[in-house]
Amino acid sequence: MTNTSAQREFFLDSIRAWLMLLGIPFHISLIYSSHQWHVNSAAPSAWLTLFNDFIHAFRMQVFFVISGYFSYMLFLRYPLKRWWKVRVERVGIPMLTAIPLLTLPQFLMLQHVKGTAGNWHSLSWYEKYNTLVWDLISHLWFLLVLIILTTLGLVLFKTFNQEKEKPQSDFFARLTLGKLSFIFLLLGVLYAALRRTIFMIYPPLLSDGLFNFAFMQTVFYLPFFLLGALAFKHEKIKAMFTTPSLGCAIAAAIAFGAYLLNQRFGNGDAWLYETESVITMLMGLWMVNVVFALGHRLLNFKSSRVTYFVNASLFIYLVHHPLTLFFGAYITPHIASNTLGFITGLIFVIGIALILYELHLRVTLLRFLFSGKPQNKAVSLTSAANE
Repeated sequence: MTNTSAQREFFLDSIRAWLMLLGIPFHISLIYSSHQWHVNSAAPSAWLTLFNDFIHAFRMQVFFVISGYFSYMLFLRYPLKRWWKVRVERVGIPMLTAIPLLTLPQFLMLQHVKGTAGNWHSLSWYEKYNTLVWDLISHLWFLLVLIILTTLGLVLFKTFNQEKEKPQSDFFARLTLGKLSFIFLLLGVLYAALRRTIFMIYPPLLSDGLFNFAFMQTVFYLPFFLLGALAFKHEKIKAMFTTPSLGCAIAAAIAFGAYLLNQRFGNGDAWLYETESVITMLMGLWMVNVVFALGHRLLNFKSSRVTYFVNASLFIYLVHHPLTLFFGAYITPHIASNTLGFITGLIFVIGIALILYELHLRVTLLRFLFSGKPQNKAVSLTSAANE
C-alpha cells in the first residue's frame, strides 16, 4: 500500500464521538419509552419515546459511514496485513475485555432483577447459548460488526484501490443524491426481501443472537460502510455530503414520520421490520448529509476538550450500558417524574463513566484493554492517539 498522509478530519472525529456518546441518552430514554426493554419506568413518556425513536432511526447508519471513511483512509496508510491487525485489535480487544468485565456482570444483575436466575437450569443448551449471546454481546454488537466489515474490507478495499482513475464520465463522478437515494431504496428492498424470505423458510433463525449480530446487522450496515470508503476515495461524494441539502433534510423528516407511523401501526408478523429496514436505509443516507453538513460547519476545528471526548467516547460507551441498567433497576422506581428521572440518569451515568475513565487512564493494562492500542510510557494520560 502507499503511505497516505491525510489531513485530520476534525468534524468527522467529533461526529463519530458524539454519535457514540448519544448512546447514553438513547438507552436512558429507552427506560422511559413505550418500548419494552430490560428495565422500564412505571409509565412511558411520550416525548422520551419520540426522542428515543429519532436517535434509533439514523445514529448507527451515520456511524458506519464514518467508520468506513476512516477505515479506508488507514487502509491506504498501512500494508494490508498490518492494517487488518491494527483495525481488528482496536475493536476486538475492547470487545473481548468488555464481555467479562461489563456484560457478564450486567447479565448476572439482570438475572437477579428479573428473578429469572432460578429458571436457568430448565433452559435447553441452545436456549442457554442464545441467551448468553444476546446478553453478553449486548451493546457491543457494533464492534463485532466492525470486525466482520474490516475483514470484508481486505477484499473490497483492495478492489477499490486497484481501480484505475476514469474520466469525469465515470459513474462516481456522475453520482447525485437522487441516484444514491434510488440505490439505497433498492438496497433496503433487497434487505427486506432477504429478511422476509428467512422469516418464511425458518423463522427461529431471526431469533438467533449470533446470526442477527454477525449476519443480519453486517448485511444492513455494509452499504453505509462502503459509502464511507467511497467518500474518502472520491472527493465529489464527500462534498455531496458536506454541502447542506434542503431536500435531504425534508426527506429525512418525512422518513422519520413514516418510521413513527410504522412503529405505531405496524405488526411484527406483517412487514413491520421489512418496512422499517427500507425507511431506515433511506433515512440513514439522508441523515448522513444533514449530520455531515452541520458537523462540517460547526465542528471542523481542533479543540482539547473535543479531543478529550473523542478519546474517551469508546470507553464511556462501553461502561454506560451496565450503569444505565443499574440506574433503571434500582433508582428509576424511586423517581416519580420521567423527565426528572431521565435528567438524573444522564448525570448519574455520565458522571460515573467519566470517573471510571479517569481511573482507567492510570492503569496501563486497562488503557490497553479498553483501547486495543499499545501504550507508550511517555504518552500522557489523556492524549492517546485516535486513529
